[in-house]
Amino acid sequence: MKKELEFYVREVRKMEERTEGTENIEILCRAFLTLSTIAECKEFLTDLCTASELKEMSRRLTAAKMLRDNRVYTDIASATGLSTATISRVNRCLKFGNGYLHVLDAMDRMGKRREF
Repeated sequence: MKKELEFYVREVRKMEERTEGTENIEILCRAFLTLSTIAECKEFLTDLCTASELKEMSRRLTAAKMLRDNRVYTDIASATGLSTATISRVNRCLKFGNGYLHVLDAMDRMGKRREF
């Protein structure tokens, strides 16, 4: 467990090093918080990301949902097209992070979680 936590911390640090600074991430987060409809969010994401980036992010969220529902890696890989390495990373984030959990829990509470 300690080894996985250390790996996750290293991954987060690498990600932070690749950014221009945490202020840019905060600006992006604030931008998302200004959106109030799905249509606005889709428009922003379409402007912000390439089609392949959006597809990858949605696949990762689907994998997080499936992992939380105790699905096995092979089923997730078949359903999403993600590699087992990516699924493993999502799983570590579920175990040691809070981002996916916040989103999945909020979707549950809002009654908007659906089968992806």
